[in-house]
Amino acid sequence: MRIAIIGGGIAGLAAAYELEKTRQSGVPVEYELYEAGPRLGGVIASMVVNGPGAEQTVLELGPDSFLTEKPAAIELCRELGLGDDLVRSNDAERKTFILVGKRLVALPDGLMFLVPTKLLPTALTGLFSWPTKIRMGLELLHPPRPHVGDESVAALVKRHYGQEAVDRLADPLLSGIYGGDSAQLSAQAVLPRMVELETKYGSLTKGMLAGMRAAAQAKAAASSSGKVAEPRPLFTTLRNGLQQLVDAVVGRLDASRLHLQSPIGGLSRVGAQWALVGAEGVAEGLAEDLFDAVIVATPAWSAANLLGGVDSALAEELGGIPYSSSITVNLMYDGAEFDALPPGFGFLVPVVEGRAMLACTFLHRKFPGRTAVGKTVLRAFLGGARNAGLLAESDEVLTRIVRKELFEILQISVAPERVEITRWPRAMAQYAVGHKDRQIRIQNRLSELPGLRLAGNAYDGIGISDCIRLGRGAARELVAENTSTRA
Repeated sequence: MRIAIIGGGIAGLAAAYELEKTRQSGVPVEYELYEAGPRLGGVIASMVVNGPGAEQTVLELGPDSFLTEKPAAIELCRELGLGDDLVRSNDAERKTFILVGKRLVALPDGLMFLVPTKLLPTALTGLFSWPTKIRMGLELLHPPRPHVGDESVAALVKRHYGQEAVDRLADPLLSGIYGGDSAQLSAQAVLPRMVELETKYGSLTKGMLAGMRAAAQAKAAASSSGKVAEPRPLFTTLRNGLQQLVDAVVGRLDASRLHLQSPIGGLSRVGAQWALVGAEGVAEGLAEDLFDAVIVATPAWSAANLLGGVDSALAEELGGIPYSSSITVNLMYDGAEFDALPPGFGFLVPVVEGRAMLACTFLHRKFPGRTAVGKTVLRAFLGGARNAGLLAESDEVLTRIVRKELFEILQISVAPERVEITRWPRAMAQYAVGHKDRQIRIQNRLSELPGLRLAGNAYDGIGISDCIRLGRGAARELVAENTSTRA
């Protein structure tokens, strides 16, 4: 069986890794991976500066970590022998601020993502006005609401807690995760648990409290039986940057099967097989090649272009998935100047504040041991669904914008020792209202196209673990289908 993988991001690499394992186990499967760009790893990219050991500083140009509760990334790291290099987030000092005017206001204690669960901290916070605080208290009286279809996250949050909660909580939190607009993002796809809580309990706060009581009871039962698990950190990363994961996966693959700077111009069906046509002037020798199956691990808008000649309805669905762009700005300073930084991991910036920055992470605090002694690393995020025009600005302009806002918010006037700016155009899929229904339609079209799989952040989770799970799952499904067909 021959399988082509189009796209060398982490989803495509995970698929190739699974197929390489299968091949080495004796199963007759071959694969070829085609990446349009000059490097593998997609948006995962790290830079290590300032020497080895305690003197080194890790700068993440793309994502800086993965969610610990989603196991696929950690499982892959351990398979690759990277278990000892896994680094836990410093959750004992985890604290996040929201910018209100020129003040940084800490998220109140007891806030479970968007849901307040403690009365006193909610009443005392400066994040919300008194009318919003009163509304949050009265939210406990909401009756159960039958599910009546998808809606935006903003609509869900506004119905329960009011517009101020959308502006100061939902928008900045989701902009930090998705680079998106809460008025466009799907509640079903982004906050499925809250949709379920509303259906069962009516009040999100009441539902969250019930879940917390159940978790406490389960913990007590586990404790009485001596099976208490160590608390898991919220985030996990790698000691030398997430690039370690990419390099380790690539190191397990057959280099002769990895084709960089080899964009694919299109796909077509040739009988029961798939033809890959190379883009003009590149991928010498590819001209046209045949495979038994294909894993398309590119962004959905690229997959739409590849599949337009195969299934126009599928291509239209893929092309309809919106994307946002982002910019990361790493600023490395002499840490001696930063004793007055507020505690915690950093801050989020609501859109209503009218600033270019979406968020700023104090990276030297989030993951201990990855920043050289005496150094400070601030990582600013710009762009997002509402401000993609910033991608066209020069590095000098972007640096000036970020330094100006950092001065106004944190009073940082000293020049950074190093600035690294990375642009990620159309990199983050947006799960817009109706995303779940779109996914059903996509799966229905795929069921009519044997040997075709899609993987990446456009489908069932945007994180690194999600992409790994989808890439490896696609590879396993194709091998299993081929085995059952031959049997």
